[in-house]
Amino acid sequence: MALEDAKSQVDQAFTRDDLRGLSFENAFAGAPSFLRRRYTKDLTGVDVAVTGIPFDQAVTNRPGTRLGPRAIREASALQAFDPPYGWDGYSPLEALAIADYGDMALDYAFTADVPARIEAHIAGILNAGAAAITLGGDHSITLPILRAHVAKYGPMALIQVDAHTDTWVDDDPKRIDHGTFCYTAVKEGLIDVARSAHVGIRTVVADNLGIRICDAAEVHRRGALAVADDLRALAGNAPVYLSFDIDGLDPAFAPGTGTPVWGGLSSAQAATFLRGLAGINLIGGDVVEVSPPFDHAAITSVAAAHVAMELLCLWGWTRRRD
Repeated sequence: MALEDAKSQVDQAFTRDDLRGLSFENAFAGAPSFLRRRYTKDLTGVDVAVTGIPFDQAVTNRPGTRLGPRAIREASALQAFDPPYGWDGYSPLEALAIADYGDMALDYAFTADVPARIEAHIAGILNAGAAAITLGGDHSITLPILRAHVAKYGPMALIQVDAHTDTWVDDDPKRIDHGTFCYTAVKEGLIDVARSAHVGIRTVVADNLGIRICDAAEVHRRGALAVADDLRALAGNAPVYLSFDIDGLDPAFAPGTGTPVWGGLSSAQAATFLRGLAGINLIGGDVVEVSPPFDHAAITSVAAAHVAMELLCLWGWTRRRD
């Protein structure tokens, strides 16, 4: 890149005029916005807003996911140069108006206020006409995100990639726990159980409340594409929310997480699975539980950034303009 061209491309996180298009800035410099999109609170004309929820006070083991959104953003710069591989030339960075909406502000000393704040934060994005892709944070953030989506779309199918089902019993509404969000979501009627599934599970749960389990062993045995085909048919035309806990990957591919469990999906299997879902009516999604203090060489953050890119692809795939 010539010097004059380089000068005109400085920090597109602030200077980008067009919300569409690839970015050819240095990946190692500048403000780490997601995929070098523009930071903005103005959602006029925005198709998808990417936002971070830096909250990790609901974990049961190792903390650190409050640092996840920043790390995922930094890792995502490596993907801003080219269309994503495996999508038949479809390029969400060029097809969609994507903005980085920044992180939700919260007061860590008022933990009980956080779920309602998350719900209002996501509702603000949805009410502005944009979709929300969220970077966590621990998995407790998904419950208020689902509430915001259901307020607009009604009960949804949930596809959850995870080592854990997060359906542990929790009948106290005042508790905030990353291992119970799905239990509460089912009890509140947020999830269409008959169209929902957990993928990559490898921990024991007494009652999964009727949600289909495609455990990691099934993915290894049958193949990620076969499982994706099944779940695409299961969801049908229903609105789908996809939540990807990074511990759905084996610790070899995602060591930076709070509750690692061996025997999980490889990054290649995850990519195949997500691309195999192309055509579902995705209306939102998140990638959670990235804990940079336990990461090595940004392995986990890079994986999470790729997951978030695949979510953008899935959202845009069914909305392609001929």
